[in-house]
Amino acid sequence: MSRISILGLGAMGTALAATLVRKGHSVTVWNRTPRAEPLASAGATIAATPAEAVAASDLTIVCVVDYAAAGAVLAEAQDALRGRDLVNITNGTPRDAKNLAAWAEKKGAVYLDGGIMAIPPMIGETGALILYSGSGALFERHKPSLDALAESRHLGEDPSLAALYDLALLSGMYGLFSGFLHAGALVASSGGKVTDFLPLLLPWIAAMSGTLPDLANNIDSGLHDRSVVSNLAMQTVALENVARASTEQGVAPDFIEPMLRLAARRIAEGHGNDDISGVIETIRRQK
Repeated sequence: MSRISILGLGAMGTALAATLVRKGHSVTVWNRTPRAEPLASAGATIAATPAEAVAASDLTIVCVVDYAAAGAVLAEAQDALRGRDLVNITNGTPRDAKNLAAWAEKKGAVYLDGGIMAIPPMIGETGALILYSGSGALFERHKPSLDALAESRHLGEDPSLAALYDLALLSGMYGLFSGFLHAGALVASSGGKVTDFLPLLLPWIAAMSGTLPDLANNIDSGLHDRSVVSNLAMQTVALENVARASTEQGVAPDFIEPMLRLAARRIAEGHGNDDISGVIETIRRQK
């Protein structure tokens, strides 16, 4: 079993530490405010400072609210970082990850960035996933310990990739949520119950998800005019009707209008016969 330190004991950091303790690792924890007593009762050691926590372990995992907080915590431990393995699984942007990786490497640490695709109760259970990027050597060295927390997947040596894929996955999730909320508002506008609507919606979403591989191939190849079943011009009529019906039903069209604007712009550029995947070319040009 490894010696592992956890910096940050919010809901996620506490779940990480508790899981490692439960699975037999030697765990040292630190948090800026007192909240470590339950973990100490379970067998964890409480460090007085971030530097003390880093010095106590082979691997330090940082899990705080944002990269600014991560940087502030690690600045307090910078003299202890040389020669240490550091994993940061704080949510942020690819640029955040690159900047912190560069700083950590200047301090002599080996750095791995991560993105947690789970909620705290899922940690240590089947279905949890943590994406990593950065030092592949560090990842392989500590993979058994990382696998104790969740399925571990290394995306590459570029430390920004985990943050990028984390946010891309969240983008897909929030797109699903926004579509669901808009659909629910439409159903509710006529007095319907969203729970009664779900048996129609769920299989429809599952069926439409089956088109994603073809759209992905279009995007990767840049060929959006292959084997088109419902072209963008036709689908834009549907988008227009969704937006118009929303207004008529007293539902704000805020979720649907951005997609409608992008589709209309793509059509204006002469691509109405392409698949809807072609809208990505308009998105890619945004600066």
